[in-house]
Amino acid sequence: MDRQILALAVPALGALVAEPLFVLVDSAVVGHLGTAPLAGLALASTVLVTAVGLCVFLAYATTAAVSRRLGAGDRAGAMQMGVDGMWLALGLGVVLAAALWLGANSLVTALGAGGDVARQAVTYLHWSAPGLPGMLLVLAATGALRGMQDTRTPLGVAATGAVVNAVLNITLVYGFDTGIAGSGAGTALTQLGMGALLATVVVRGARRAGARLAPHVAGIVANARAGAPLLVRTLSLRAAILVTVWVATGLGAVPLAGHQIVNAVWGLAAFALDALAIAAQALVGHSLGARDVAGTRAVLRRTLQWGVGAGAVLGLVVGGASWLYVRFFTADDDVRAAAVAALVVAAVTMPMAGWVFVLDGVLIGAGDGVFLAWAGVATFVVYVPAALAVRAWAPDGTAGLVWLWVAFAGLFMAARAVTTGVRARGKAWMVTGA
Repeated sequence: MDRQILALAVPALGALVAEPLFVLVDSAVVGHLGTAPLAGLALASTVLVTAVGLCVFLAYATTAAVSRRLGAGDRAGAMQMGVDGMWLALGLGVVLAAALWLGANSLVTALGAGGDVARQAVTYLHWSAPGLPGMLLVLAATGALRGMQDTRTPLGVAATGAVVNAVLNITLVYGFDTGIAGSGAGTALTQLGMGALLATVVVRGARRAGARLAPHVAGIVANARAGAPLLVRTLSLRAAILVTVWVATGLGAVPLAGHQIVNAVWGLAAFALDALAIAAQALVGHSLGARDVAGTRAVLRRTLQWGVGAGAVLGLVVGGASWLYVRFFTADDDVRAAAVAALVVAAVTMPMAGWVFVLDGVLIGAGDGVFLAWAGVATFVVYVPAALAVRAWAPDGTAGLVWLWVAFAGLFMAARAVTTGVRARGKAWMVTGA
């Protein structure tokens, strides 16, 4: 069991951290342009990650469906679902890119920014929006490959993309003196290239399995219908993140810039934990497709143990070394102090985060999207009053950012841990068959 989990989780880690690595690189490059560009990047990257995150069902629903078909012995049907998912991703990507480019000013204003911070955020959004079709193709193609229990190919593409993104950002921002616009353009070009590479791999596999490559309306609609509950679940999560950014914006430029650093590190650590959830998705989907209930329970127990243990290790690294690595993001002493204090809070909650991410993966792999949708709404309702209290009564500076992360990484994650934990103890989610 451990070998199976690690064989899927370790390569998946590289693919999962691609987007957080882009944000980290952008933060490090833009951070040295000044506090205003870094604060603007905090807003713009939140909007972008939210747009991509809302479409994560393209990966999750596809992984569950493909792995079930594979477990039931239908390889051609499994690849067909992957192809249909990519067509859906491409269409959504084009629409979202256009909407984001046109609505950049309104979105930044809605988040409470103004002046130079707002101008920097809008510039980044305009130059990075064209990369959305590529990023959504990455999601759909990666979901199909995970379902086929191939996490090595996405790892190779993600590693290549991370290097290319770093080179492009440094070259455009500093070599051509393009400022924050160069950072957005470099990320967009990298995302388009990654999407094209992964889509090519899936298309080749579909041809070998005998699946059709042309758009199949019924299949695309089926993919969209299966992903709808996961969209609601993801919407609740992203709404919580947006509320958190809104609160940080109200606390001032220093807490907002510090929040960008903490959020980037949290995103990297969270996606690292989610690598175990990806293994759980593929293994649970496969075992349920093969009608192996005992095997499903074994996957649940062991992946939870791995999740909590990995969270504890990550917490030690995130908190213990925070004073050192924040120096790579900013030269502002006030921003550094705020980020380090909030990172300690995030570090303490990492084991609980490991529990949450693995349980999410198990239930997504089982196709339990409807429950996850309702649970997501419930946990958001629990979190909002706490976030509003921080906005209203927390002091400015470091203390305000610390209280914000107590609410988000503490209360919000605890609510998710309870709801998914209670569900996993029952049997309603273990539906067998293709």
